[in-house]
Amino acid sequence: MGWQEQLGSVPTSHPASFTRLGDGFLTRLPPEPLSAPHWVATSAACAQVLGLPEDWRNEEALQVLSGNALWEGMQPWASVYSGHQFGVWAGQLGDGRALHLGELVHGGQRWEVQLKGAGRTPYSRRGDGRAVLRSSIREFLCSEAMAALGIPTTRALCITGSPQGVQRETLETAAVVTRVAPSFLRFGHLEHFAHHGQLNELRQLVAHVLSHHAPECREAPVPPVALLEKIARQTAQLMAAWQCVGFCHGVMNTDNMSLLGLTLDYGPFGFLDGFDPGHVCNHSDHQGRYAYVRQPQVAFWNLHALAQALMPLIGGDEEAVAELLGDALEPYRQVFQQEMLRGMRDKLGLRHAEAEDQALIDDWLRLLALHRTDYTIAHRRLSQWPARAEATWAPLRDIFLDRERFDLWALRYRERLAREASDDTERLPRMQAVNPAVVLRNHLAETAIQRAEAGDFTEIERLLKVLQRPYDEPAQASDADFPPDWASRLEVSCSS
Repeated sequence: MGWQEQLGSVPTSHPASFTRLGDGFLTRLPPEPLSAPHWVATSAACAQVLGLPEDWRNEEALQVLSGNALWEGMQPWASVYSGHQFGVWAGQLGDGRALHLGELVHGGQRWEVQLKGAGRTPYSRRGDGRAVLRSSIREFLCSEAMAALGIPTTRALCITGSPQGVQRETLETAAVVTRVAPSFLRFGHLEHFAHHGQLNELRQLVAHVLSHHAPECREAPVPPVALLEKIARQTAQLMAAWQCVGFCHGVMNTDNMSLLGLTLDYGPFGFLDGFDPGHVCNHSDHQGRYAYVRQPQVAFWNLHALAQALMPLIGGDEEAVAELLGDALEPYRQVFQQEMLRGMRDKLGLRHAEAEDQALIDDWLRLLALHRTDYTIAHRRLSQWPARAEATWAPLRDIFLDRERFDLWALRYRERLAREASDDTERLPRMQAVNPAVVLRNHLAETAIQRAEAGDFTEIERLLKVLQRPYDEPAQASDADFPPDWASRLEVSCSS
C-alpha cells in the first residue's frame, strides 16, 4: 500500500512532480531519526484540506512524520536554491532543514508534504538541520492562523516533539513540523540557476513553474515575462493582506519569497500591537530593513531580483529586455495600492468608493501611530462606533490619548458614513468579518510555548481553536485584550 493510501488521499502513481527535473535540482536522502517522538499538536482543518481520514493520527504516522520511517513510495529530497539575504547576495542556500516527503492529491489539488527539522541536508551549511519546539509551535500556530484570516500561506498539519536536545542560545528540545503547500518554490530557486549560469536548468525550472502553476502564461508572447507579471500581482495582493492585518514577516529575503504568492517560512514574525509603522519584529534586523512600513517596497525589490534572474531566458537587446521585464513589474504598484485601499475601506466599513477615502484612511493610521494605539483592537472597536452624530462609544474613544484629535477624525468618519446612509446594524457584522478579534500576538504564542516546554500541550490546542475563528469573539476575553506589560520585553530573532 502506497503512502497516499495510508493517509487516505487520492492515490497517485507518479512521484512528486518537481523530482522529475532531475538531480541537478535536488538531493535525495532520508531524514535523520528523532528519538522517542510524541505528538505535540495537529490541525484538523489542515487534515481536512488534505482529505485525511479521522483516524490518520496513529503510531505509524507519528514515526513517519518524525522522520523515523517511510511509507512505500516515499523518496525524500531537499532542493537547492540561493538568494539575497538582507539585500546582499548570500550564494547557495537550499533546504537546510526541510525534507520533502512527496505529494498528496485531494479534490484535484496537489499538495507537497514537507518535514521541517528532520535533520541535516547537503544544504544545511553549518546548521544541524533541526527545529526546536519553540519555533515549531510559532510556525504551526501562525500558518493555521493566517489561513483562517484568509491570507495565502503554507499550511501546517502537525508538530511532533522529542526529548532530544538541540543547542541554540540555550539547550532546547527538538521538534518537527509537517508543512504542506501546492509548492514551496521560492524566488531563490530561479536566482540560483541564473547566478551560476545554468541556463538549461533555469529554462527547465521556468517550464516546470509554467506547466504546474501558471499554465495560462504558456500561450503569452513571452511566457517568462507573463509569469513575472503574474508573480508580481500575486505578491502585491499578499503584501496588501499583510499590511491590512498588521502582519510583519521579519525576514523577507528572496529565498523566503514564494513564487505562488504564499506566506512562506515563519521565523521572527509578529503582529502589530501598538501601531508603529517603523516596527521591526526581528531582533536580528539591526538596520530595520524589514520594518512593517517597508515590507511592500522590499517585496518590489525582491521582484526586481527575480526579474534579473529571468533576463537570460529572453532574447534580444539587453536594454529592451530590461524594459520588457520592468513593464511586467509595473502592475505591482497599482495592484498593491488598489488592494490596500479596498482592504482599508472594508476595515472602515465603507461600501462605496469616494475620492477622499485615501485621506480619511491615512489620517486614521496617523491617529493610531500618534500614541501607538493598538492596531487590532482599534479596528475591532471601530466596527461598533455609532454613525449618529449625537452618540459616542467610550471603549473606542478612550483608547486614544488625544481624544480631541480623535473626535475631529470621528466627525469626518461619521459624515462619510452618512453619505452612503450607513446602518449600524448592517455595518457591524460586515466590519467584524474583516477586522479580527484575535491574532497570534507574541505573548499568546509565548504562553503556549512555556506550557509546552513544561510538558503541557493543551494551550496549543486551545489557542489553535481560537485562531481558527479569528473573527469571532473568543470565550476567553484575554485572547482579544491588550497585551500584558511583560509582552513588550519579548524578542524574536532569526533563531525563532
